[in-house]
Amino acid sequence: MKIGIIPVILVFIPVVSQESEAPAYKDPQSFFVGTYTDSGSEGIYSFLLHEDGKLSSSGLASRAEHPSFLAKSADQKYLIAVNEIVDSTGTGYVESYAIQGNKLKRINRKPSGGGYPCFITTNSKGYVLTANYEDGTIGMLKLDSEGNISDLLDVQKHLGKGTTSRQEGPHAHSVWFGKTEDEIISLDLGTNELWFSRIDTTANQLIPAIPSKLAMAAGAGPRHMTFHPDRKRAYVLNELTSAITILERTSQGDFKVGSTISTLPEGYTSPNTCADIHISSDGRFLYASNRGHDSIAIFGISPVNGSLQPIGHTPTKGRTPRNFSLSPDGKFLLVANQESNSIVSFKRDQHKGSLEFVDQIAAQTPVCILF
Repeated sequence: MKIGIIPVILVFIPVVSQESEAPAYKDPQSFFVGTYTDSGSEGIYSFLLHEDGKLSSSGLASRAEHPSFLAKSADQKYLIAVNEIVDSTGTGYVESYAIQGNKLKRINRKPSGGGYPCFITTNSKGYVLTANYEDGTIGMLKLDSEGNISDLLDVQKHLGKGTTSRQEGPHAHSVWFGKTEDEIISLDLGTNELWFSRIDTTANQLIPAIPSKLAMAAGAGPRHMTFHPDRKRAYVLNELTSAITILERTSQGDFKVGSTISTLPEGYTSPNTCADIHISSDGRFLYASNRGHDSIAIFGISPVNGSLQPIGHTPTKGRTPRNFSLSPDGKFLLVANQESNSIVSFKRDQHKGSLEFVDQIAAQTPVCILF
């Protein structure tokens, strides 16, 4: 038996120092925060959500007066914000900004069509809609390709009242584009109704639909809504009764009222109002914010009939959770705690819908989070 020489192979394993490790945060997602500016805030701020759910601040993006709600143009080049104020003429304003990284460059400002505008949205055609809470009006403007906002094109005035002390007259709280970009649904907390209309793009007017209104349960106070990804159903968040009402499309294309479910745990009797509502992009889970209980209510959505099954409540680790937002990748949920001056990050279990606290960061009177 011949015995050969066995080669020895030396393997060198490099030692990596702590300093040379890959950074914990890569590809952060930027987002803007709208605020109220009567207690230290200066306007719109920019933050970063890192890959692990941690938060960091990029500082003041632009000075603005009460920029309480934000939206982006369809091409993501421009940000539009309401100024939730009333000037000597009784109107609020809409401002547009060019997005320059984490900073904003103001372009122009126009009247919103009413007092205390509290919501704004836009579509791919550049139409801009704002809900003016004080007057119960919907203002329509248009954003051009360079980010300039037009003068008011039309104003829709709501009429009527509800049954509670906060429903003595119309209070438009939000306005949404529906199944098409011409279908408009506005929620009026004061009249306790949803108002339906369409955009006449030739005349640049809001034309009432048929039927033009849909009543909620007495005293409900509809505030915000969210659409299931299949657009066959919508879910209305009622501020005053802390409840979610399911709307279902009929064969004629309009909505009918379905079942309603509370956002609060059984046995909770202290004061509470609801603020915001969102559905995960896969249509499996729905989230709503409670102010008073200071929680995010979590529901599973039935794939069969769209009904809601309570999963639980996650404390927001702050007071008065106003607006909240799901990150674009759906991995995190961020909450703006208005009265405790913080933004809180939760990791979202995309299979169970549950939330796990990750991080929080200081933010002065945050009221809107926009990715």
